[in-house]
Amino acid sequence: MRRAVLATTGISAIVVALLALKPHQLPALAGVSPRSSASPHTSAGASMGTGTFTGDPIDTQYGTVQVAATLSKGKITVVKVLQAPDQRGRDQEIAAYALPRLTQEAIGAQSAHIDAVSGATYTSQGYIQSLQSALDQAHA
Repeated sequence: MRRAVLATTGISAIVVALLALKPHQLPALAGVSPRSSASPHTSAGASMGTGTFTGDPIDTQYGTVQVAATLSKGKITVVKVLQAPDQRGRDQEIAAYALPRLTQEAIGAQSAHIDAVSGATYTSQGYIQSLQSALDQAHA
């Protein structure tokens, strides 16, 4: 009888451990979509992927996120945050923590395929979507 209890407990622990190792994915954000009235700014040289490209403003649950990416010969050199959630003190804290990390990751990865910052999921998703729209313009 003891063996059955120990075996069941051991198997349960293994199943729980395996379930904890599932891949990290961003949740789909309901109601998050780019504004259609955005007027992106690009500088000359868009065909070469050189210039500053303004991403779409992305409305999130906590506010709008918008970035502009500067590219030189197709490489991301600067990402500037134009808008970020800042209505409450906590929004400002999250933005101050997450946005520099997202920018560092984007420049390092040379793409918008970056991980979200823990605790700033909505801001991260808005940043990633806005950056991707800027990069799409650069490669158009």
